[in-house]
Amino acid sequence: MKKLLAWLLTFMMVLTACSALAETAAEDPAAEETQQITYDYDEMTVAVTTPLTGNFFTNLWGNGSSDLDVRNMIHGYNLVEWNTEQGVFVPDDSVVSGVTVQAEENGDVTFIVALYRDLFYSDGTQITAWDYAFSFLLTMAPEMAELGGAVHTPEYIAGYEDYISGKAKELSGVKVLSDNMLHITIDKGYLPFFYELGLLDCVPYPISVIAPGVKVADDGKGIYLTNAEAGDEAVFTADLLKETILDETTGYRTHPSVVSGAYVLTSFEDGAAQFEINPQYKGNSKGQKPTIQKIKMVSMPSDEMVQAFREGKVTLLNKVSEWKAVAECLRMTTEDEMLASANYARTGLSFLSFNTERKPLDDLAVRQAIAYLADRNTITFNALDGYGTKGMGYFGVGQWMYLILNGSVQYPVEEPDEKADAKTREEYEKTIAKWKELSLEEIEPYDMDAGKATELLDGAGWNLNENGEAFNPETDKVRYKQTDDGLVPLQLTLAYGQGSAAGAELEGTLVQNLAAGGIDLKVEAIDGDKLLSEYYRLADTEYDMLFLATNFDVLYDPSLNFVETEDGHHVWKTSGLVDDELWQLAVDMRQTEPEDILTYCSRWLEFQKRFMDQLPALPMYSNVYFDFYPQVLHDYVINENISWPQAIIGAYLADYVPEEAEETPAP
Repeated sequence: MKKLLAWLLTFMMVLTACSALAETAAEDPAAEETQQITYDYDEMTVAVTTPLTGNFFTNLWGNGSSDLDVRNMIHGYNLVEWNTEQGVFVPDDSVVSGVTVQAEENGDVTFIVALYRDLFYSDGTQITAWDYAFSFLLTMAPEMAELGGAVHTPEYIAGYEDYISGKAKELSGVKVLSDNMLHITIDKGYLPFFYELGLLDCVPYPISVIAPGVKVADDGKGIYLTNAEAGDEAVFTADLLKETILDETTGYRTHPSVVSGAYVLTSFEDGAAQFEINPQYKGNSKGQKPTIQKIKMVSMPSDEMVQAFREGKVTLLNKVSEWKAVAECLRMTTEDEMLASANYARTGLSFLSFNTERKPLDDLAVRQAIAYLADRNTITFNALDGYGTKGMGYFGVGQWMYLILNGSVQYPVEEPDEKADAKTREEYEKTIAKWKELSLEEIEPYDMDAGKATELLDGAGWNLNENGEAFNPETDKVRYKQTDDGLVPLQLTLAYGQGSAAGAELEGTLVQNLAAGGIDLKVEAIDGDKLLSEYYRLADTEYDMLFLATNFDVLYDPSLNFVETEDGHHVWKTSGLVDDELWQLAVDMRQTEPEDILTYCSRWLEFQKRFMDQLPALPMYSNVYFDFYPQVLHDYVINENISWPQAIIGAYLADYVPEEAEETPAP
């Protein structure tokens, strides 16, 4: 199914690109003479639009797309990987030599994972099962939370609750059987799990660098951290980690020195990261090893990106979405046969995150009114032209669930052959009928409707003017509400990342949209670090709304966005919205049998309906991404990979010789 999905998606995106290209070419039929550019085949520069903030260790301090790309460059040897053809998680064959699955008597499921012995960090230190055990313990450690990290809460690992609460010294669900053998037990309460082996997602981290003087121990009951040498005082402390992880010049968060990926980070200065090949990297599951010796990754605005590409200062433009930049680069590829492009649908979206812990956004009526007032179609068009569509839920247009339900991909049901009996055909027809019952039209689209917005705001008490009289849209500008503290204006603040073209669009269209409904919106561009810090609640919140973007992991599990309160309720952690029903829908979705795609999509739809009803965030748009590069970059197959760092491992730089058109003899 995944292969068919990828083929159809590529076909649709190519049509989109060709259409835009034709329009652009028609505007400027006189092509300028192109200048031959010479590239260094040992080095390349990759340009992205999202700033690099330095979260190069884990996602505990943020998960910006550029930081994620850096992590994909330098951290490798994950226990599992996503197989794009089969559409499932599988063991990484370059890391795992075998997996045994056994069902426990209590209903838990245990995976016994055997590792190859030829895995090494970039400093030549061997990677063993103890390194993976350390990664599990480190990313859930309370000491990491003391450093401001949003620690992982792997409730799926058996024994996690007892371990994290202090009831047990050991994490019983993970055991080290030998230097190359791991024993990982999944709690029965988390099963079934739709993405199966995705729960084994883990990369190794070097304990000698991050926690010197500490070791992982296992006395047969599970793993735990202890002192490497005898002593009463614990070595593993927040103070130790603050030094080894957060130090501005040597900390592992921004300057990870010993790594396991295809490349090592050689410098990170002025927002640019530089990499060199990791000589210890054995290759990926396809047997590929990197050949491009040095790579530089820089962030720059779209217009500067285009100019740098034109001059040959940048080798690869990644995730270009701003329409003027896309159109100009497409024009360049038609005029110069030495340039090429690739396009792919985004598996994420851009959105407004509501801070529901701040008044008045704690009121659902206000959030829904904003949704009805926001002209998301115009914002999307102005920012992306024809390369994006209004957001309809917590998903991206490149995700397989959406593509099945919008009809782009055929239902994953095998049609009976001609010899099938009547019962088989009847079951097939019933299944198809169930698929057809699933409709994206059930999701509230929030088309612009000033009348509905007015009803919602009036009903919520925002029906007065500054004098306490009835609000009149003809003469009054801002709505007020009578509270115990007196009249309160309906004023909101919104922040977006500096340099965002789409964010700048909000200062015009969205401000005007809300002003027409009596809402005073102040928009501010802020530093990317500050934006992510506020979004992840790593600092005190100052804004009512944040404009951000995200690309979803292949393992789509929105239940991970929730935290549980002391009284047992569930909170969408980046907005503060308490919604037990939304959480339960997310749990129902993940607890679908792996092969039951129909049930999963049905539950996915129910989750989207509830999400759009309660609006912890307002989806703005999802879009198509474009990558541009010279033809001297060979075998760069971004459509078959999750990210450019993965695609670049199998790519190489070399001379490009255009194919000569075959001459047909005259009749």
